[in-house]
Amino acid sequence: MTGSAMSFKDRVVLVTGAFRGIGRAIAAAFAEEQARVIINDIGTEDELSGMLLKPPFNNGQTRTMQADVGDSGAVDRMFEEIESTYGRLDVLVNNAGIIRRGSVETVTEQEWDDVIRINLKGTFNCSKAAARLMIRQKSGKIINISSIAGKTGDITSAPGYGPSKAAIDALTKTFARQLAAHGINVNGVAPHAIETDMSAEWSEEKRKAIIEAIPLKKLGQPEDVAAAALFLASDKAGFITGEILDVNGGFLMDYPRISMVICIQANMSSLTPINTV
Repeated sequence: MTGSAMSFKDRVVLVTGAFRGIGRAIAAAFAEEQARVIINDIGTEDELSGMLLKPPFNNGQTRTMQADVGDSGAVDRMFEEIESTYGRLDVLVNNAGIIRRGSVETVTEQEWDDVIRINLKGTFNCSKAAARLMIRQKSGKIINISSIAGKTGDITSAPGYGPSKAAIDALTKTFARQLAAHGINVNGVAPHAIETDMSAEWSEEKRKAIIEAIPLKKLGQPEDVAAAALFLASDKAGFITGEILDVNGGFLMDYPRISMVICIQANMSSLTPINTV
């Protein structure tokens, strides 16, 4: 890449679930940076193509691809089209996700399966397909949009959502380890309380309570998550992999962890506590 380390000019970027909300903001951020953006969603062809009439997507560099990320066959066909059209993929943002509200007593097996299929299996399907291209080109960035619920457990009455996001965090670290040798960075972004269709479902009372619990005393915007994804996809984040970046206004601050390092000595071993940040 020439010029600024945050420049994405002519880079090929796929954003899944990009018709609205966080995904749309991420796609727009890359389009504004002159990337060649591929917008994926399950919307109708008319809905998706309508996005290309509006800035910043009306730049002649953006296109849409309709595919259900939970369907491995559909994902394979989408990536075959990406390969035949562009010959490469520089950035994959796994944003597609759904939520099903309920309780442990009321959630149905179908609702559980739907969430796991789109959120977790969709991330796996697209990451696996992207890895084939990125391994060949010896470079690439994969960014998985997770959630604070993956770290805290569900806090919004959606039993399948938190577990699906926790699994995405583990998948992020697993793929980061496996793909590092090929020059591929894999990271995640964990938002909380972002102004989207999901948060619009909250009651006014719940909304006020959530804002009060956030140190910055406000909800985040989709553009805040987009900025984090843009950074992780950039050359500035070249030495970052396997990280889950919090975007939550200070609601959750990960604390330093205590790890035990085994020191082999003449008397076999001793345990020494080491503070790690």
